[in-house]
Amino acid sequence: MTAILDPATAPTAPESPVRLSLAPDGVRAGRLDGAWWPRSRDLLLELPSLAAEIDERWGRITRITVNPAQWPLIPRRIPVAGHTVHAGWFTTEQDEHMIMVCSYAPRRLNLLVVPPQTDAVDAARLMAEAADPASTRTASELLAWAASDGAAEPEFRSDFLPSAVTPSDGAGGADLRADLARSRAASWPAAV
Repeated sequence: MTAILDPATAPTAPESPVRLSLAPDGVRAGRLDGAWWPRSRDLLLELPSLAAEIDERWGRITRITVNPAQWPLIPRRIPVAGHTVHAGWFTTEQDEHMIMVCSYAPRRLNLLVVPPQTDAVDAARLMAEAADPASTRTASELLAWAASDGAAEPEFRSDFLPSAVTPSDGAGGADLRADLARSRAASWPAAV
């Protein structure tokens, strides 16, 4: 999944504005800091507009990480306006529906990646929920919540959960909920 890119032949950013929703400045209660709704799964094409928007608000982006389950190609370096963003990936350590953006400031944003094919109404709901500081759902949990039509609690559907929490024995809902609870507990920060 490594690509070498010549900046002279790099694709240009889309003409339309970036679709980004961020939590209010200074607020950091939720698991996510907002959401990004790219138009495709092409990081070379999509990242420059995201970087341009975040550079103005949070400082120059220096690095991103993604989960390769959602991105067909992850170049090591992505040229953006006037600088290069280094890209990396994690398979089990990072939610497959999230992008982590690090800036020079140093700041870090964890953003839900709304699937490009999502319709506008569902995308707006997901972006608002991800930017809500009171939300404690992970990126995958938010997508499951949206798939359940935004009910109070997400429907437990194994096709929307990360593979790490999907039971391998095909057990019923109780086992799935137990696996999900263990996964959540393992990812909660330790008390200080």
